Amino acid sequence: MQVDAFLSFTIAVILLIIGKILSMNVAFLRKYSVPEPVVGGLVCAALVAGVYAILGEKITFELGMRDFLLLIFFAGIGLKADVGSLLSGGKPLLVLLLLAIVFMLLQNAMGMVMASWFGLEAKAGLMTGSISLTGGIGTTLAWAPLFTDRLGIENAMELGVASNTVGLIAACVIGGPIAAFLMSRHRIAPAHGSDLDIGVSNDRPQSRLDYFCVLWAILALNIAIILGFGISRLIALSGFTVPTFVSCLFAGILIRNVVPYTLSAAIQRIWPGVEDGLALVSDLSLGLFLTMALMGLQLWQLNGVFAFIACTLAIQIALTVIYTVTIVFRLMGRDYEAVVMSAGFGGITLGSTATAIANMTAVTQQYGAAHRAFIVVPLVCGFFIDIVNAFIISAFVG
Repeated sequence: MQVDAFLSFTIAVILLIIGKILSMNVAFLRKYSVPEPVVGGLVCAALVAGVYAILGEKITFELGMRDFLLLIFFAGIGLKADVGSLLSGGKPLLVLLLLAIVFMLLQNAMGMVMASWFGLEAKAGLMTGSISLTGGIGTTLAWAPLFTDRLGIENAMELGVASNTVGLIAACVIGGPIAAFLMSRHRIAPAHGSDLDIGVSNDRPQSRLDYFCVLWAILALNIAIILGFGISRLIALSGFTVPTFVSCLFAGILIRNVVPYTLSAAIQRIWPGVEDGLALVSDLSLGLFLTMALMGLQLWQLNGVFAFIACTLAIQIALTVIYTVTIVFRLMGRDYEAVVMSAGFGGITLGSTATAIANMTAVTQQYGAAHRAFIVVPLVCGFFIDIVNAFIISAFVG
């Protein structure tokens, strides 16, 4: 049964409302900063899987709006980033990229070892490594035919999709608890008192939003997306491609830092809640994107490879947590910014860019802003990782 685009979007809104209400009222969800979209999205995915198990009916959603929501979200990040934040992010960006590269090598080695233990072709384990986990569903769909045609691994697609499904769910769940553990263990002070990059702080007494704040925010986001499409096409002419959301991120940064300061100052003076408007629209876009991504999961695809996937992904998830807590946090500076980036690292290595940012957003709404993290992590996730991952996969495939 196919659910049309409008109804799918409406269901996503309802699920996000449910997730928000539960996150506000369930102490466990609030304590561990579980992203609101995860709560509603996983409830929907579980119900759809139940319908399939009981009635044999596959329910699929038309999710065309999902990708545009991601563009809005990243344009919003760019519009709130200043040059100073970008310059300060240089060294952390390089360090986080190197950490992610090392972890991708570990992922692939672990996947191959586990495949051999289960009596499978060793290279089949790569589909449970950086292809599906760090690379995501797009990389999985791109590499699976090669594994089937060249290496004779018939169930490569199923292995990749199932691994991506489990990894995405795990990435949504572990970020908040990792942040809570690091904050408590190392007695790190929250960063309350600074405007958030995405969303509004949970302990903020009131918002400065009004009609014009939201209207200015929507106009700025639309202009950033238009410019982002233009940048993407110009880059494509050179024969090099980057994800469109990255070009929208760059477009937002350009607008924020190129528009004359006098204009920006005038707008801020008349409507001081414009920054809140950007944060709110970006937060809603991210929440709806992740909700739609999770409600579209087809959990029954785990059938047939459950034992191998369960064991392998359990180890991959444990490896992510240990690596993040013992290595990523320490090398990223052992401060609050490092905590937020650690919360997002599971999204980098197990889920998607949106998952990483959702985890970081949930943490900052509870503990305060982390501006550098919201520049470094999207650039690592959305730009550098895919390029490096392609070379790493090619080296392992041989």
